[in-house]
Amino acid sequence: MRIKAETSILLIIDIQERLFPVIDDCQALADHALWLQQVARRIGVPVLLTEQYSKGLGQTIPALRAGHEPAAIIEKLHFSAVSEGELFKRPGGERPQFVVCGSEAHVCVLQSVLDLLAAGRSVYVVAEAVGSRRVSDKALALTRMQQAGASIVSREMVAFEWLEQAGSELFREVSRAFIR
Repeated sequence: MRIKAETSILLIIDIQERLFPVIDDCQALADHALWLQQVARRIGVPVLLTEQYSKGLGQTIPALRAGHEPAAIIEKLHFSAVSEGELFKRPGGERPQFVVCGSEAHVCVLQSVLDLLAAGRSVYVVAEAVGSRRVSDKALALTRMQQAGASIVSREMVAFEWLEQAGSELFREVSRAFIR
């Protein structure tokens, strides 16, 4: 099944100030998540952010948090973004397709993906836009998510599926700004 802009949402999980520096290759994670967020905004795909116990881990890093309305940011204590019941109530949360990125891949991302799948959603995990403190944990998480039914994708796969075709002004704008 292809990812459709009109039926999907981008979920950015727990890329937070105090956790961020200890994530393996954290700057690449942030860059890829920001790229996805900017493409989603340009195409009109809703974006939700989660924050795991922000009192302890801080808020989402400023580059990703900028411009988001409070309704698009979900504070949580459970590792899964689904557990507390807020995710599906937020703008865009009712959509059937979730494009997921964030950290940590083997904890909050994994548990959120498993719960999204159990709730009947189609889930697409952006491989270069998830991270963990240890590379081995990220690799195991990606394998487990795929075995559970999530599709493991790249950021460009997502962008091109959202765009669907070349030749439009939107394609030219996104291509010039994001695809090099």
